[in-house]
Amino acid sequence: RNMHNICLNMPPMVQSFNPEDLFTRRCVWVNGPVIVGAGPSGLAVAAGLKDQGVPFIILERANCIVSLWQNRTYDRLKLHLPKQFCQLPNLPFPDDFPEYPTKFQFIKYLESYANHFNITPQFNETVQSAKYDETFGLWRVKTIRKSHSGSSEVEYICRWLIVATGENAERVVPEFEGLDEFGGHVMHACDYKSGESYKGQKVLVVGCGNSGMEVSLDLCNHNATPSMVVRSSVHVLPREVFGKSTFELAIMLMKRLPLWMVDKILLILAHLILGNVEKYGLKRPSVGPLELKNTAWKTPVLDIGALKKIRSGQIKVVPGIKRFWQGKVELVDGKILEIDSVVLATGYRSNVPSWLKV
Repeated sequence: RNMHNICLNMPPMVQSFNPEDLFTRRCVWVNGPVIVGAGPSGLAVAAGLKDQGVPFIILERANCIVSLWQNRTYDRLKLHLPKQFCQLPNLPFPDDFPEYPTKFQFIKYLESYANHFNITPQFNETVQSAKYDETFGLWRVKTIRKSHSGSSEVEYICRWLIVATGENAERVVPEFEGLDEFGGHVMHACDYKSGESYKGQKVLVVGCGNSGMEVSLDLCNHNATPSMVVRSSVHVLPREVFGKSTFELAIMLMKRLPLWMVDKILLILAHLILGNVEKYGLKRPSVGPLELKNTAWKTPVLDIGALKKIRSGQIKVVPGIKRFWQGKVELVDGKILEIDSVVLATGYRSNVPSWLKV
């Protein structure tokens, strides 16, 4: 009877029980899915569930929605794909937004999306583990909840678990010999905001993906001198082909042609528009861009101006790193560069394997 009274006072989507003698943590029964992550995917799933009247709860480790976009992106970032391919279900972008919205416009859109569907995540709640209980046919999701009064443990019990934490949950920071001896400023690209504070500096950008290319371009635009480390092969494609988005063109072609043929067409068009990028030190992989994305999760670079700076020599392409010294870096080809700062555009990885127990 007491348990029944407690449940009546809880919101209809979540019921809480706390048998003091049996559990050391607070336990919450969720009458629907638990969604982990309040990024674009988590918000889209939540809106779809709302539309069908399905109760749920969203757990988000940060203190805001889309924390990757809000806290870990540089100021000049824009969507690399046209807005029609990035909008979430049942609420398009405003008509006055440009074809490639800025990061600030995208954040504004996502905040309006959450408000429109009345999506209210549980913020400051980090999932420690999620395990399926075969005996009862339920998921047990254990979290650490942070508040002004401190931290507490919570366990959610649910029938369904939805993982929406994305590919970019944790920064990747490789170990480099001598980096602790370098003495200059070192940061990951997720902490980079603008090249304004790098004016006049020689900056080593480690990585040649979309972030590495854009950070190098931004540094150039702020009168810094970037050297970009290209350790492995990379596909560079134009963002648009004859006025049409390369991504849109690829989708159209894939409806009619096999993947390998679409890759061939994209590479031919890239060569016609961008020329031979290999002579600038950007060696192309042997596998096509779409197949490489499907098999190795390596996204092709969509050029938005960095290649022009590489051709002019304003962005120098250099090979892999052997080791760092005080104010210097030695490359694998034996050359030594004097540098003032390092930006690690070394990518991200999913953190799901660390907490999803299967």
